[in-house]
Amino acid sequence: MRFTDIGQQLRAYRLESGLRAEEIAARLGVSRAALYRYEKGEVIKLDTVKRLAELLKISPLSLLGIGVEYYNRAAGFLERLRQVEETADQILQVNGALCYLVTSDAYDATLAEAFTEAAERASGERDRAAQRAVLDQVLSLLTTRKRMYASRRPGIIAMLSTAGIERLLALGIAGALPLSDRLRGVCRQIAATEIENIANLIEAEPMGLQFGLIPDAAEQVGTFQVLRARDRATLVVNPFPPDMHPGAQIGVAMVTSADEAIAAHQRVAEQNWREAAKGAAAAARVRAMLAAHKVG
Repeated sequence: MRFTDIGQQLRAYRLESGLRAEEIAARLGVSRAALYRYEKGEVIKLDTVKRLAELLKISPLSLLGIGVEYYNRAAGFLERLRQVEETADQILQVNGALCYLVTSDAYDATLAEAFTEAAERASGERDRAAQRAVLDQVLSLLTTRKRMYASRRPGIIAMLSTAGIERLLALGIAGALPLSDRLRGVCRQIAATEIENIANLIEAEPMGLQFGLIPDAAEQVGTFQVLRARDRATLVVNPFPPDMHPGAQIGVAMVTSADEAIAAHQRVAEQNWREAAKGAAAAARVRAMLAAHKVG
């Protein structure tokens, strides 16, 4: 186990806990600077690992990266996903309506507007301020992930759900949020633009980027990713769509490098890829869904 890995997991779990760095440092009896050094990979004593695990309410083994990591907050999970993507050479995505890493800047801008409008509906200035802080954190992580993808260009195979695309076109991005009629209309327009972009990418078949459409009956597989780097593979089971409000807790994300978990999910992915529509057939199906919603 490398100290840099411990530091990465410490940062992800710190964001997961919702505690500020100074709060954790004070409870540990160290400076905030020392905590940040731990997160950057400085040598950390096992006793400190144990105390941190107790403070963060996790198993010391999870902090050491042994076994399965669990996250029920978007910020902690997105930080951990960013770390894994940072070294990934190949990303295999199963399910979902979009592949976030190839969405447009307009998607991010509209998402930020939707999150902000929803946060302003919170009762009390303290609640609104807390939600704004989490939103800034999550939006920053999303932007960082996309910037990193643009510079590294890992290969992506994304198998998207036809049912998920239908829902996205009907509701727009941030479909679960209560938004003004104006912004809901913008969210639907952006959803249509992103799906049009997917159809274009399917037709263009750019190097390192492949899409497939999973039949509706296959949607029950859930959403997961297998990310492969030169020296390891990581499974990420993800209940958090990128347009989910950061304050919502709708499930538990799981991250593991266990060989048996990766092998089992890889078999599911391969089965779905065999059955998925690809190429011209997939592009035509996507454009048919777009046309149906424009008519409606």
